[in-house]
Amino acid sequence: MHPVMLLPPDADTQALRKALWHYRIGHRITDEEDGQLLWVADPRQYDELRALVARWERGDELISDAAPPKRSLPTQGLVATLRQVPVTALMILISLAVFALTGIWGDLLIVSLTIVPVGVSGGQLVYGSLPDTLLSGQVWRLLSPAFLHFGWMHLIFNLMWVWYFGQQIERRQGSKTMLLLLLLAGIGANLAQYMTGTVLFGGMSGVVYALLAHVWLMSRRAPGSGFFVPQMLVVFMLGWMVFTMTGIAGTVGFGNVANEAHLGGLLVGLATGWYYSSRFKKL
Repeated sequence: MHPVMLLPPDADTQALRKALWHYRIGHRITDEEDGQLLWVADPRQYDELRALVARWERGDELISDAAPPKRSLPTQGLVATLRQVPVTALMILISLAVFALTGIWGDLLIVSLTIVPVGVSGGQLVYGSLPDTLLSGQVWRLLSPAFLHFGWMHLIFNLMWVWYFGQQIERRQGSKTMLLLLLLAGIGANLAQYMTGTVLFGGMSGVVYALLAHVWLMSRRAPGSGFFVPQMLVVFMLGWMVFTMTGIAGTVGFGNVANEAHLGGLLVGLATGWYYSSRFKKL
């Protein structure tokens, strides 16, 4: 199930439910603190559902004598979905491509994407400086570590949340906003981690925490925006961040975690969520 939008808490949704089932749109409506949350089972039916809700809100007739619309083929539906969220899809595609190519080119690719160049001299690792790196024109390094992942679990966990949160943001606020969030959160998280003296790090986790904070603030401060994130998910994600900061994560097999990147991304998401929710409330 995927959250779509909040309906008024006292709204009679019987006619809407009947119409949704008539047009074979799998859905669910749950009671939340701020209203009735409408979910859709198949995200490919998102636009069809939103159009039906708009007619219901206007008081139009919902069920006509015409036959229910034909369902598109799965491949056509997937392409249509990806076209609606191109930035989110591209983030996932690049991350997958980098992960696959790392298996071919290994360290040669990794050191080309770290925040500063890395080399070996006298049997020891040596690092370039960030100012010199940027002055040489390698500005992509400010963002590129976000696309580096060092294991399947690391990759899948991050991209799952990128898809979950990214779809919400890009559908509701557009691709430009999503791209801006990627740049601000990716660069902000990478710089926060670099400031600790760490160079060999990577992953989309900082961006994920920015998206989480952005969606959470939008859902809390502007409930009419249609954003939603389960409260227990927020508790879990923040709890995980605190857990990794204690250092216990490393002792139980989770390895080194880019805690400062998580925190940096979270702060970026709180800032953007506050800004956009304030603008929404003024509309």
